[in-house]
Amino acid sequence: MSIERIGGIKSGSGGQALPFCQAVRAGDFVFVSGQVAMGEDGEIVAGGIVEQTHKTMENIIAILAKAGCTLADVVKANVWLDDTRDFQAFNRAYSGYFAGNPPARSCVRSQIMVDAKVEIDVIAYKPAHD
Repeated sequence: MSIERIGGIKSGSGGQALPFCQAVRAGDFVFVSGQVAMGEDGEIVAGGIVEQTHKTMENIIAILAKAGCTLADVVKANVWLDDTRDFQAFNRAYSGYFAGNPPARSCVRSQIMVDAKVEIDVIAYKPAHD
């Protein structure tokens, strides 16, 4: 099985290099590292759970595209919410991204390592030869 790193090393707040790549393709699976609502400047975008969910999903979509995938290829999502009170608003924002075919998902409350309200990682399945 071949392994390909996708997206290179990302920079975080203050331009510090983060010790992981955006995604890894292992055979027919693409594993996207946990994403938060980080803008191009390395800072978390302003706003509540809805705005941060949309930015996080935009980041995931961009990384999946680098791997030749779309959200339709996502088979599993893991979600961490900073505050359980955001669960319903998160679900409303998140549900619009999967057009009736959502992936399997886990969602837990956890303190996130940066000042973000949500973190999401996904696993996509797309045969490498397609």
